[in-house]
Amino acid sequence: MSEISSREEWLAARLAGIGASEASAVIGCNPYMDNVDLWRLKTGRKAAADISDKACVQYGHAAEGFIRQLFALDYPEYSVSYGGEFDMVHHPQYPFIFATLDGRLEEKSTGRLGILEIKTTEILRSMQKEKWKGQIPPNYYVQVLHQLLATGWDFAVLHAQLKYSYNGDIRTERRSYFIEREDVKSDIEYLLSEELRFWEYVRQEREPPLVLPRI
Repeated sequence: MSEISSREEWLAARLAGIGASEASAVIGCNPYMDNVDLWRLKTGRKAAADISDKACVQYGHAAEGFIRQLFALDYPEYSVSYGGEFDMVHHPQYPFIFATLDGRLEEKSTGRLGILEIKTTEILRSMQKEKWKGQIPPNYYVQVLHQLLATGWDFAVLHAQLKYSYNGDIRTERRSYFIEREDVKSDIEYLLSEELRFWEYVRQEREPPLVLPRI
């Protein structure tokens, strides 16, 4: 865990590596950013957009603690802890691979360690609903793979709150997706190889070939 005590330090640390929410851009699975955009951010050619004032971001930040508490109540078989908003964990061999965690889990019966990733999404269009139909959206799946890669831990849980509005009536649905490291081992290895390749472009300040997001 990094000893980071302020948002400014955290933002500076993010420039020195690949974070979990950025990993999907490396392999073309990020709908908001491609790998060249990410390369420009990491080489200082482009500044990251400040999205902290967006309503959805503010809602997610405010709701996270309550959702974490609800998860702990629903799944008492896990010890749930939170290291704070700057809880950054680095890969022991490749420290540029890091993850900022929404929560840490310990399976009480076995002592196995896991990651808790919390998502809040407002479903505004049918396309958004389809992305969650029986699956985790690809960019979020890659985010969890990266967290498993950075930590080396045994499992992860993506706990999502989906929010719907019908004629002024607000409905919410919470879902938990459990991912065992052993079940996704080949995907983690693939992601590691691609992140190592991408970071070499950053280190050499050579623009990588463009990998377009899937539509």
